[in-house]
Amino acid sequence: MLYPFKNIADIPVFNKIQASELIKHLTDNLNALTTIETDHKVIDLKQEDDYFIIDNEYSAKAILVASGNGAFKPKKFPINMTEEAEKHVHYFVKDPKIFENQNIGIFGGGDSALDWALELSNIANTSLIHRRNEFRGLETSINKLKNLKNVEIYTPYLPKTVEFIDNKLNIGLKKVGSDQMINREFDQIIVAYGFKANNLFVKKWGVELEGSHIKVNSEMTTNLPGIYAVGDAITYPGRVPIIGVGFGEAQIAINSIMRKLFPNKTLTIHSTSL
Repeated sequence: MLYPFKNIADIPVFNKIQASELIKHLTDNLNALTTIETDHKVIDLKQEDDYFIIDNEYSAKAILVASGNGAFKPKKFPINMTEEAEKHVHYFVKDPKIFENQNIGIFGGGDSALDWALELSNIANTSLIHRRNEFRGLETSINKLKNLKNVEIYTPYLPKTVEFIDNKLNIGLKKVGSDQMINREFDQIIVAYGFKANNLFVKKWGVELEGSHIKVNSEMTTNLPGIYAVGDAITYPGRVPIIGVGFGEAQIAINSIMRKLFPNKTLTIHSTSL
């Protein structure tokens, strides 16, 4: 959702793979016994005998939470503007082609902002605006951007004013630590200030958290029997927050669930034995 066209480099087997292509590989491998329910926010969870009842609609003998960093909302652009102007402000990019041959402003200093700037520099004139001289993102990305003729970098600047004129955003930028103001005009802007996210919904179920993450043991089990968690939602000593590790954690969790549900059966662990 956040970067469907971005190349991911931490998936075993693939040197790199586009995010949307990875999702297609995963969904294509789901078998006929798998059903996907979307647009359903889980509110209530209760246990009856050896089953969990979810929102009085679903029942399950085990639950695996893979909610990433949790429900998230983007940090908004700090200036109020008209509804028409808001249509030119983006927090997600699903199709880069909508920015082709335009003047694009990108606000932020992390890897996402740098990634957007690099990607869109192939098809648009790009300006990167950050409130500090130093960027949080990769230095290699910054060096690439500095060498591109169609990329302008403005630091340290903060947006202070917005006017919507002739279907364009005229944004006043104030230099941090001074009264200097400059104005720049953009067809559209991308705001990459990060996201507010949390997994606090599981706390209502009685699941133990460590900070904002779900605490699990080596079998991916939470403090509540029958509830497991994997991926960026969790924490344990030494965890590395990359996608490839999340896949491995899912396999550990599924194995733990199978052992609990079928304690008398011998499980085939190695796929080469199948």
